[in-house]
Amino acid sequence: MKAVLVCGSPRLNGNTQKLLELAEEVLQENNIDTELILLHGKDIKPCIACNRCRETKDRMCSIKDDDFHTVFNKILEADALVIGSPVYFGSATSQTTCLLHRTGYVSRGNGRLLSGKVGAPIVVARRAGHNFTYAQLVLFLTMNDMTVAGSTYWNIAFGKNPGEVMDDEEGVETIRRCAQNISMLLSKK
Repeated sequence: MKAVLVCGSPRLNGNTQKLLELAEEVLQENNIDTELILLHGKDIKPCIACNRCRETKDRMCSIKDDDFHTVFNKILEADALVIGSPVYFGSATSQTTCLLHRTGYVSRGNGRLLSGKVGAPIVVARRAGHNFTYAQLVLFLTMNDMTVAGSTYWNIAFGKNPGEVMDDEEGVETIRRCAQNISMLLSKK
């Protein structure tokens, strides 16, 4: 079993990355292969709704950028997708949104390629907006016929400065438990 963890933060070594690394560590402890993908510095343009992916059924997006198909194919090869984003004005980052829009569009237009995978959102907020961002990511997962791994609370934590999120004890334990639940769900596949 393999889990791909995608960090939608434009910052390297930020709070979202720290939480995803924690989830990755727990998954590895449970014998799940992992790959952490950072969207920082990647060129993934927004979906333009051209419908080429639906018309050709070739699992390809017509937009020519450097990184979408590489990330998309890694998501398709995995059994689980953990998507992490900091809150930007009450929603996921534009990097995260561009990836998810195109992933969802190509997947749904080619026979629902994400169906049956396990998914989980991880959200970092400085103060607020986490509930909207968390819901945005959960809606993407459920709309794509994925089983969502939860925890003892929403998969969120608080922090502003890099590393500060690790001081949120409840948030850290929530993410740790979510990763354990992902492992449990994958063991039942």
